[in-house]
Amino acid sequence: MDPRPTLPDYGGANVSGIVPGLLGGPGSALSVSWFPAPLQQARQVVLFVVDGLGWEQLQARRHLAPTIAGLVGGPITTVAPSTTATALTSITTGRTPSEHGIVGYRVDFGGEILNMLRWGSSRGDARHRVPPREVQPHRPFLGTSVPVVSRTDLQGTAFTEAHLAGVRPHGWRVPSNLAVEVSTLLGAGEPFVYAYYDGLDKVAHEFGFGPYYDAELRAVDAMVADILDGLPAGAVLAVTADHGQVHVGDRVLDPHPAMLSATRYQSGEGRFRWFHARSGAAAALLDAGHAHDDVAWVVSREQVIDEGWFGPQTSSLVARRFGDVALVARDDVSFEDPADSGPVQLVCRHGSLTSAEMYVPLVVSGG
Repeated sequence: MDPRPTLPDYGGANVSGIVPGLLGGPGSALSVSWFPAPLQQARQVVLFVVDGLGWEQLQARRHLAPTIAGLVGGPITTVAPSTTATALTSITTGRTPSEHGIVGYRVDFGGEILNMLRWGSSRGDARHRVPPREVQPHRPFLGTSVPVVSRTDLQGTAFTEAHLAGVRPHGWRVPSNLAVEVSTLLGAGEPFVYAYYDGLDKVAHEFGFGPYYDAELRAVDAMVADILDGLPAGAVLAVTADHGQVHVGDRVLDPHPAMLSATRYQSGEGRFRWFHARSGAAAALLDAGHAHDDVAWVVSREQVIDEGWFGPQTSSLVARRFGDVALVARDDVSFEDPADSGPVQLVCRHGSLTSAEMYVPLVVSGG
């Protein structure tokens, strides 16, 4: 297991730098040394984000994804935590989590813990109590209105408003539609197209690694091949992801009782679990957390901020969304919180800072 966390390389090869490099103006891609070479000369670019496609999982299954494996490029880091809401917002806005403020899957807003993907809490829908554009005020894609190809039922959601405000949505209803939409947009002369697919992540969560995951990876590879078939001359496809995965299964641990007795409530997710201390109990909470040193990195809010896990600078407003102590899983385990539940028991998970979760591909076609 990783002895030290894999921290995001915010100043270098990181998902938050892709959009600024591509859309920052004439020649901007030329100045990004870690961009695969074909991006630096492309007349049109498709940025295809495959939710949950980690670099290490891809390398272990290259034979199942020969099209993706044949693209040019390598691994880059995602953000902390390695979770969808945070990483997608960093990809589209080009901002670190500490800048855009969507700092996890379940985030504390003054004692109300919001699920950022559903934009709700135990009190129900929070769109009017916690307006998406106030939580995340930065325009995506450097303020330009680009076409976004994603599932039709994602359009109009609060999270979409938070990280994709002002784009031109183009929905797909079944996966085969995605490549057709992309090809149509490129044929109309669009210089940049953003596409998103979430099937691989869903399958990993519900079934783990195995035949279902392998079948879905083959389907994703076929989707990439279809996009490549529709590229005009001079267009380049870039494939990346928001995070990788680890197979946790039933290895879900209860936090130490001394931690729970010092905790008001929890936020985050199973592999990056924030504990919010009772009044005056932050030091005791941190001490109690070290009972999990054998399987997790046990860190305080101050350490996370000082070491720049969420970005080089964190405002006091964003810092208030953190807990006091985090259990960040190092082994293939998750930490239980009864308030954090969903329709299925998750088999594969992510959120932590292991290399399996933090490294994602940035691979491109030859142009």
